[in-house]
Amino acid sequence: MERWDRVGRRAAYGAALALLPYLLIKVSWVVGSLMGLLPVGNGFGRAEWVVLNTVTVGMAAIGIALALALVRPWGMRIPGAPVAFCAWVGSGFLVSILPFGVLGALLDAGGGAQDGGAGGPAGPADPAMPVWEGVLVQFSFVGMGLGLAVAVPAYLRRRWPGAFTGRVGDGPRTALPWAAVVGSAVGLLWLYWAAGGTAGIAHPAERVTDWYALGAVSAFWALAGSAAVGMIARARPARLPRLLPLVFAWVGSGSLFAWSGWKLPITLYVAWADPVGARPPEHLAVAVVLHGCAVLAGAAMLRTLVDPHVRATDPRAPDDVAARPGA
Repeated sequence: MERWDRVGRRAAYGAALALLPYLLIKVSWVVGSLMGLLPVGNGFGRAEWVVLNTVTVGMAAIGIALALALVRPWGMRIPGAPVAFCAWVGSGFLVSILPFGVLGALLDAGGGAQDGGAGGPAGPADPAMPVWEGVLVQFSFVGMGLGLAVAVPAYLRRRWPGAFTGRVGDGPRTALPWAAVVGSAVGLLWLYWAAGGTAGIAHPAERVTDWYALGAVSAFWALAGSAAVGMIARARPARLPRLLPLVFAWVGSGSLFAWSGWKLPITLYVAWADPVGARPPEHLAVAVVLHGCAVLAGAAMLRTLVDPHVRATDPRAPDDVAARPGA
């Protein structure tokens, strides 16, 4: 455990350092736009561009603070709920898209989707962005994602060790949660679109390689997370180590909540303002319903993970160790 902790602590520091270039780039975009030194992105006015990028500056700052909370002593003293929530959202954003980074490289996807386009966590992509900025942004995302993938489990195991011991069958058996059913339905639709399906697609010509790849990765995490939550709730298979479904449920539910929680307001804005150059492939009404269902399903899955199953893992453990992450 000590060796695992050392690796997790180094990964947390690495994640904070990796995200720093992205934070500085986004600050320069905001300041440069306000001073008239840098252009705004296509389809955005100056105010919209500044607001959206200011949001991503705040997200990056929270990400760096989260990474430090995972390693510094004060991270064990502050309330567990905000740390666990930010770690869950951060994992959903960045750990879940690590396979997308690999797919993008293999398929030579380019296209700026790693910076999120209009729908990713990085905010809008600037077609005039220098290559070196794009490389640093990609480095920040991959570095933060890899760091969280190692640092978050190490932190959670230090703070709530009882939640990761035992087997699936040790917990109480309940009915299949509705969130798992909804999450599976969302994942199946994303998989259908990634396979080339056209139902619910308003602008087929707007579908690019990155869109297919990200859709396939999102579908995988939605389906894997839903299946894992179903296993934990139904306590089957009984002999399966609890850690395995917890990992997939954690990242899968976080991916549903974080990505759709980011895309939903942007989709609503596109439907309301109809900005020039912003024409997503999906029918806007379908996208709004889909993202809304994904957000609700992801949040409900997290609820299933932390209550009551975590506390049921080791009823003899003290409250500050075995309690759910909201403690």
